[in-house]
Amino acid sequence: MQVSIEATGGLLRRMTVAVPAAQFEQEFSERLKRASRTAKLPGFRPGRAPIKIVEAQYGAQILDEVAQDLMRGSFYEALTQQGLKMAGGPAIEPRPVVRGHDMEYVATFEIYPEVARLDLKEVEVERPVCAITDEDVNRTIDVMRKQRATWSAVTRPAADGDRVTIDFAGRIDGEEFPGGTARGHQVVVGAGRLLADFEAALRGAAAGETREARVHFPADYGVAHLAGREATFTITVTTVEEPVMPALDEAFAQSLGVTEGVDALIAEVRQNLEREAARRMREHLKGEIFRKLREINPLDLPKSLVESEAGRLRQSAVETLRAQGVATEALPADTGAFRDRASERVALGIILAEVARDRQLKAEPAKVRVRIEEMAADYDEPGRFVEWYYSQPERVAEAESLVLEDEVVTLLAAEARLQDKVMRFEELA
Repeated sequence: MQVSIEATGGLLRRMTVAVPAAQFEQEFSERLKRASRTAKLPGFRPGRAPIKIVEAQYGAQILDEVAQDLMRGSFYEALTQQGLKMAGGPAIEPRPVVRGHDMEYVATFEIYPEVARLDLKEVEVERPVCAITDEDVNRTIDVMRKQRATWSAVTRPAADGDRVTIDFAGRIDGEEFPGGTARGHQVVVGAGRLLADFEAALRGAAAGETREARVHFPADYGVAHLAGREATFTITVTTVEEPVMPALDEAFAQSLGVTEGVDALIAEVRQNLEREAARRMREHLKGEIFRKLREINPLDLPKSLVESEAGRLRQSAVETLRAQGVATEALPADTGAFRDRASERVALGIILAEVARDRQLKAEPAKVRVRIEEMAADYDEPGRFVEWYYSQPERVAEAESLVLEDEVVTLLAAEARLQDKVMRFEELA
């Protein structure tokens, strides 16, 4: 088999393959003989037709089958022979098959780029260091208290943090529009759940007061028929309430399932924050290692892999929006908006795979199991989650990828020059 390679720009390769005529003829003859044993032709008993008559009847079909099979097999043999790793493709252009001549075809495909650096020796990498403080614990408990606040009616004007109950009707060009009218709607002022123009009209409004607000919908608003338009809302405030946080006492601790008292609650909050801080420090370090790997390994990326990943990211965004009940019309129809993120994911995937291959790292089944069980711990029935996860090979492959990432990060972190950076929990989060 003769193979010639031509670089046609970047990672694109054009490979011409010639399969020897003798090899083609041998394969054709063997298949023709097999066909003759079962061929049913008029005037002949099954398997008794002369080989020339069988060839006249089935030769074109067998010729095509042999050509397809030889192209498929010889292509991957040629890749191995040339030491090429195909990333995308191939597009195969067959040449006319002529008996007695070599069978030729041309394959165009992308290859993986070479990764220059597979270590971080002497490379400085920032490692976060975070200690949980009493302030962090108190802030977290305050958030928990706010989440369980009750509401008390007030006569003063509404301010940020207050809950207002409103009736409103919106009009565009004097006409009401679907979804623009509601009664008894409750919203916390300053929570950022409403458009800024609408929310601004609520600040300083007292119960019983009616206001008008001109609200501009942004061009990228999730509801297509409102995007970029301006509406006038008539808003009536029926009640204004301020939050009343529960006291930090035994009853509050028990409402959270902590029966040992306030001190036990505080200790549990601290433990949870320390666990979360450790997780975020690991993720931060991983992100820094990935960033350094990208800096020292500028890569020309296979376009086919980037486009495929961008398509997956867009589809994931569509599914997420639909699950949240959000319209997807505003999402770009093409994958351009996802291409930068896709490029980063593809680049990191290539680099990490090369590091893992070079160091002969593997995702050990026991570690994969531990990772899946860690994910299952967040669910009410961990056992069923683990069973569901293992039921699909694609999900297990995701867990294996995460385990392999952790192995790579641990190994590279041990080689790098780690520079500790003290961070507050809020900053880390």
